[in-house]
Amino acid sequence: MKAVTPTQAKSLLAHGAVLIDVRGAGEHARERIPGSRHLPLTELEANGLPCATGDIFIFYCRSGHRTMLHAGKIAACLRGEGGAEIYILEGGLDAWKRAGLDVHRDSSQPIELQRQVHLAAGSLILLGVTLGAFVHPGFYVIAAGVGAGLMLAGLTGFCGMARLLMKAPWNRRATHTASD
Repeated sequence: MKAVTPTQAKSLLAHGAVLIDVRGAGEHARERIPGSRHLPLTELEANGLPCATGDIFIFYCRSGHRTMLHAGKIAACLRGEGGAEIYILEGGLDAWKRAGLDVHRDSSQPIELQRQVHLAAGSLILLGVTLGAFVHPGFYVIAAGVGAGLMLAGLTGFCGMARLLMKAPWNRRATHTASD
């Protein structure tokens, strides 16, 4: 798979290329390149690409890193698409925005679940350490508990905090996945 700059991608789009967003549903709902198709990596791996053969496909994520990491899987899903040209948007959506190209934003959508977990975990750790230092050392258990939860999430793939945040009112109307 070849990488293309946002400017090159824009030119390919003008000539009929198909732009595919491989990010999770929550990320796509909040911010995306207009006209892009949403096809998360998990769905692509399970069902392949529902497009005609011989097309030009440009895949993107937020920074380009996720797409590069899964380039082999993406290529494997497209082997049945004889003659398809496959590209990765270099730098992803972030590079597209830096190039000054159009982006559709829906700020009514919540930020992606993983970032919510980062914010909640960081806030709880900071609270536990601050209260432990200035109020009572027993509050350090908050920071320790969050740290243990993050380690468990890293080892098992199960994140209790993400499960709780998915039930938050602002996330009930959005379509997030825990693995995003």
